[in-house]
Amino acid sequence: MARENGHSKTILDDMVGVGDCVLLDPVTEDAFIDNLKLRFDAQDIYTYIGSVVVSVNPYKKLPLYTINKIQEYRGMNLYELPPHIYAIADDAYRDMRDKNRDQCVIISGESGAGKTEASKVVMQYVAAVCGKGNDVDIVKEQLLQSNPVLEAFGNAKTNRNDNSSRFGKYMDIEFDYKGDPIGGVITNYLLEKSRVVVQSKGERNFHMFYQLLEGAPQVLLDELELERDLSHYHFLGRNNSGKSSNINDKENFSVTQKAMQIIGFTDEEILAIYQLLASVLKLGNMEFKAYITMNGTEGVKITNQDDLDDVCEMLQCERHDVMHALTKRTVRGGKGDKVITALSASQAFYARDALCKALYDRLFTWIVRTINESIRVKTGGRKKVMGVLDIYGFEIFEYNGFEQFIINYCNEKLQQIFIELTLREEQEEYIVEGIEWTHIDYFNNIPICELVDKNKAGILAMLDDECLRPGDVTDQTFLNRINSSNYIFGHKHYESRAKLKSDKTIDHMSFRLQHYAGAVTYEVSGFIDKNNDLLFRDLSELMFKCEHILLQEMFPEGSPKYASNRRPITTGSQFKVSVSQLMKNLLAKEPNYIRCIKPNDYKESMTFDRALVRHQVRYLGLMENVRVRRAGYAFRQLYEIFLKRYKMLCPATWPNWRGQPKDGVREILNHLKLTKDKEEFAYGRTKIFIRNPRTLFELEQRRHRRMEGLATLLQKIYKGWKAYSRFQQMRDSAILIETQFRGYKERKNYKTVRNATITIESYYRGHQARKEYRRRRYQAKCMWAAGIIHKFYIGWKVRKEHRKHFKAHAAPMVMEFLLRYIHTTYLRRLQQHLPTMSPLDYTWPPCSILHTTAHKQLKNIFIRWRANQYRKKFDEATRMRLGEKVTASILFKDKKTLYPKSVSKAFQGDYVRLRTNAKYSKTYSTTNDQHVVFADVISKINRGNGKLHSQLFVLTTASFMMMDQKTLLLKSRIPLADVAGFTVSPYSDGIVVILLKKGSETTKKGDLVIVTDKAIELVTKFQRTCRTATNQDAPVKVADRFPVDFNGTRIQATVCTLDANVSNPTPSVKRKGAKLDIMA
Repeated sequence: MARENGHSKTILDDMVGVGDCVLLDPVTEDAFIDNLKLRFDAQDIYTYIGSVVVSVNPYKKLPLYTINKIQEYRGMNLYELPPHIYAIADDAYRDMRDKNRDQCVIISGESGAGKTEASKVVMQYVAAVCGKGNDVDIVKEQLLQSNPVLEAFGNAKTNRNDNSSRFGKYMDIEFDYKGDPIGGVITNYLLEKSRVVVQSKGERNFHMFYQLLEGAPQVLLDELELERDLSHYHFLGRNNSGKSSNINDKENFSVTQKAMQIIGFTDEEILAIYQLLASVLKLGNMEFKAYITMNGTEGVKITNQDDLDDVCEMLQCERHDVMHALTKRTVRGGKGDKVITALSASQAFYARDALCKALYDRLFTWIVRTINESIRVKTGGRKKVMGVLDIYGFEIFEYNGFEQFIINYCNEKLQQIFIELTLREEQEEYIVEGIEWTHIDYFNNIPICELVDKNKAGILAMLDDECLRPGDVTDQTFLNRINSSNYIFGHKHYESRAKLKSDKTIDHMSFRLQHYAGAVTYEVSGFIDKNNDLLFRDLSELMFKCEHILLQEMFPEGSPKYASNRRPITTGSQFKVSVSQLMKNLLAKEPNYIRCIKPNDYKESMTFDRALVRHQVRYLGLMENVRVRRAGYAFRQLYEIFLKRYKMLCPATWPNWRGQPKDGVREILNHLKLTKDKEEFAYGRTKIFIRNPRTLFELEQRRHRRMEGLATLLQKIYKGWKAYSRFQQMRDSAILIETQFRGYKERKNYKTVRNATITIESYYRGHQARKEYRRRRYQAKCMWAAGIIHKFYIGWKVRKEHRKHFKAHAAPMVMEFLLRYIHTTYLRRLQQHLPTMSPLDYTWPPCSILHTTAHKQLKNIFIRWRANQYRKKFDEATRMRLGEKVTASILFKDKKTLYPKSVSKAFQGDYVRLRTNAKYSKTYSTTNDQHVVFADVISKINRGNGKLHSQLFVLTTASFMMMDQKTLLLKSRIPLADVAGFTVSPYSDGIVVILLKKGSETTKKGDLVIVTDKAIELVTKFQRTCRTATNQDAPVKVADRFPVDFNGTRIQATVCTLDANVSNPTPSVKRKGAKLDIMA
């Protein structure tokens, strides 16, 4: 039993309603639904019918699927805990692992009832409780990741469910002898491929189309020639229901792609899948236009050629082959003759839709086959199997067609084996326990199954015969055929308008079957086409001819090797064979059932629609299941568990029973005298059987009352024990406190006496020590005084002895010796601590106050000498460059913001290679201007309007010149003797003002204002050259406001800038009268 808060808990504890509907009293449909609603409102969504779990979809997350819950149910018997899917999953898993009995979990219910989620919960539980290890974890991950892939390609949003499975799925999970998963096999049934081409209002196509368009990267969409807008695709945008607030297609695309990679799909295969999806969407956009051919017959042509080209590119086939297959049909005769006929517009649309459905259906089958290849068992040996069947439930709609017919047929077969296996399980338990088995009446649906699938006589056989019959075959002829069959027409479960002429609830194009879940009327419209499900051979051959890597495998019938005139097997026959194989598979295993119920049609959490639930209870056959389980004994339990739960009701068994459990149970029931009916109880070999649930509830009520009395008794004993324990604790505490206080008091007295003794002793010792100290101190002073007197005596005696040898001028010599010694010591120490030879090393050792003046002089001598030594290392050119850098530092450091940027740049001087220009050297050698110091293209500011003009500026050792930069034509030449100075701004601009002396013919136009990006270098070289040529310094002024002379007029110049650290190569210059404004 489970433990909760220290107490044993079973299915009967804290029970809302009845946890097992076998215990219902009375057994009516209303009572059953009331019990479901009562539990549903309390968020108990699971209820048992014996070993069957009934699950009501809550449409919201509940804390029922945590790791702690899994551990709680692990290894527990079915009835030891409240109803849960984990309980039935654990029971099935342990039976398979420990008893070597193959299991299957059959999950059924209508769309939106939670079948897919229930199958996930089963697989999650099995994955959590089985073994661990690298290989096992890989297999578990692949099995779990198959769900997102199959949901993406096989599920769709319907009006009833946002994630409705549109196919049936049966998965066999295979285990080794230890119970660890080693592989699996998936079988799919009847994919609703018609959804590819048409959906009901408010519903969507399969999820994968929307995931591809929403989640794929743009590069992939460009490669597939797709757009994200759903309205561009005929198969997706017609109902305006593509985007759903409850579905995150973008995130799900990443989940699906990752799942495919984990399962083992290669990148090439994944791209091939996307190409086929894109081809289906492009094919859906194709339109056909009718025209009259030359021979007067109707033909069609494809109007949108772009989509046709995209399809050909995706499928890797020829354009004319696709056009031929979609607009024409080849009819083959018995002797190999071929007749090509043009399709009408309606036939072309039919062929297009058939191709799209076939492409998607076979792609889905290929995906399932590929998953199976990835998860199949790789090793031999004995295997244990646990199957999970997630299949459509019984369907009764306002309009019921071919799909509902075969789905309900499948459910009839499942109901048949469900009843048979339930009865067999009941009968086997009775036999094992030695209790007499009585016959149970139940609804036998074998006649209904035979009505549908009987060979040569059933409805499916009639449908196949009608499809294969030559001549005009329609849905009406099919209905006439089954009405003319004596077997079908006379069957008590078959009704039609021809059989019941007065029953106007049956249409002339309908028939009705009395299923176990109720009567269902089927419209025969579309039965023939959907059963045939024809794909023109031209389309199969086209697909086989394509070079796409998947299509030849998906359409093998298109190969010329397999050319045959035989008609393919019909849909009904295929489904009948699949159902037959499924039934054999299920009968070979121990079944476990999960019945899923949808509480409302609006997907609202915790809303319970009684009428809808009643409808599902009927077609799921739940009341039939309850009646079968209740036909004998309603409740049975092991003697040990029964005795442990109810032993407090009998004095002989409380608190412990020493005998056999069976005898203890008999003692309890005899003591209670619950009923006079001797057949109310049956004593099996290991279990007690109780016929009426009221007896069990009476037991529970008496147990509850007895538990209250026991609780009062326990409370009384506990309170007495607690009071006595408190008294003992207080008594022990008082003794302890008293003991501690006495000890504390004695310790305190002892410390007082001890401290007093230590104080007296310390005072005495101090007195003795001070006395000894005074004695020793007096003795030491006497000895010190004697020593002093002795030294003075010895000194007097020596001086007296040597006075006659002591010269009068000895003191100056001693002083000179001492000074010489001090000077020598100072110089040696200075020699040892001289700084390095680096000119940047400014350290100098300290000295005494006697050598301060000499110390400073020596420092200056050393620095000059070190600088001279440093200069000797360089050639003349390097010395010149260093001199220029020093001059630039003196002129501009901390004055102009442009200076730091020029420090690291070498001064080249001749930037236009004028020194090597032969024409220049020949022309200007006569004026002694052949020695070029600086040459570069600068911008000269016009004195009149302030405009900039590019000219060649040349500085020589004799003058500076303004020249034409292309022809070297001289425009002006001014000797260096006429230069008065220079003015620059403090900013990062390149503005230079050359101030000229007045009175000369060459300077009559006034000062020169130029702009250059080498302002620092130009001014530095200019200033040094002027000093060399004239032996006078030309002053350099740094200011943003300064006067200039233009043609004898004094002009006030102002330099402004928005950012002092930014250089503007083309400043804005404006002159207004006597003002010159420069925006640098």
